[in-house]
Amino acid sequence: MKKKIALIFGVTGQDGAYLSKFLLKKNYIVHGIKRRNSTLNTYRIDDIYSDPFSKKKNFILHYGDISDSLSVFNIIKKVKPDEIYNLAAQSHVAVSFNLPEYTTNVDALGTLRILEAIVQLNKKIKFYQAGSSEMFGKVIETPQTEKTPFYPRSPYGVAKVYSHWITVNYRESHNLFACNGILFNHESPLRGETFVTKKVVRALCRIKQKKQKKLFLGNIYSKRDWGHAADYVQAMWKILQYKKPEDFVICTGKQYTIKQFINMVAKELKIKLRWNGKGINEKGIDGNNNIIIECKKKYLRPAEVDTLRGNYSKARKLLNWKPTHNIKSLIKDMIEYEYNSDS
Repeated sequence: MKKKIALIFGVTGQDGAYLSKFLLKKNYIVHGIKRRNSTLNTYRIDDIYSDPFSKKKNFILHYGDISDSLSVFNIIKKVKPDEIYNLAAQSHVAVSFNLPEYTTNVDALGTLRILEAIVQLNKKIKFYQAGSSEMFGKVIETPQTEKTPFYPRSPYGVAKVYSHWITVNYRESHNLFACNGILFNHESPLRGETFVTKKVVRALCRIKQKKQKKLFLGNIYSKRDWGHAADYVQAMWKILQYKKPEDFVICTGKQYTIKQFINMVAKELKIKLRWNGKGINEKGIDGNNNIIIECKKKYLRPAEVDTLRGNYSKARKLLNWKPTHNIKSLIKDMIEYEYNSDS
């Protein structure tokens, strides 16, 4: 039986790494696209990216860029994939306010470039677009479902909304198997260091080890629905195996504030933590009366997303998907990784 071929845009990111490993276990041949960089950025996939000259290789990397139509077209033409997963993005919400044009070029028009290449080359290719709960933004209802209207609050969120609707449009206009996965916040040990969960876990581990004195944050009262990336990449695959193209919310249905997340990490690390003050002046103080957490205005977003909590009942019913990790197992996983790393 011929092996399926998957092409992953954004293969060097957290989700790309987990998805690659998942698909390889499913006996796929996996192709990934990485941008040319003067420094190596493949550490998340180094364990599966072995000898690049092996003839039996099931994991192949290509240089390319989702902002370059020609490279997108040529790689799809060369690889001839059965499935394409678009995980590539400028994915930091706060950064998108500083780089709105770049964010739009990559996160919105990048999706269009892939869809147009599929139309030109092979309409039978299945396409997964990585949506985001940030599209809901200033939420109209809670919990959020596939039918909840979008109200994005950042250039990142707006760009993702474009990607969502252009995927729907190409599905309906060109009869493509093109799907959106609206994924709520999903974390892991491989999360980038500028994301708040990784920032909190890493900083508190270093404070515990006396390698760092303070952690600086913005709004600690934002509420999020946090899951584990390992669960969510399985959902991506299931979405493309369903009998027809559909859009799905993927989440845990549970919600915590950033402050609650901090408290759970501190408890797991056996750091005594109490809070003093209000708003931007609130501080986290350890058992030795040292201020180890402070809030700073520079980390506040121009337009805040206060609360996100999803409902994954459609995915549970149609895909037989549900999360296997809870917030505590996620935190333990992230802490264990930090203690075993060289940082």
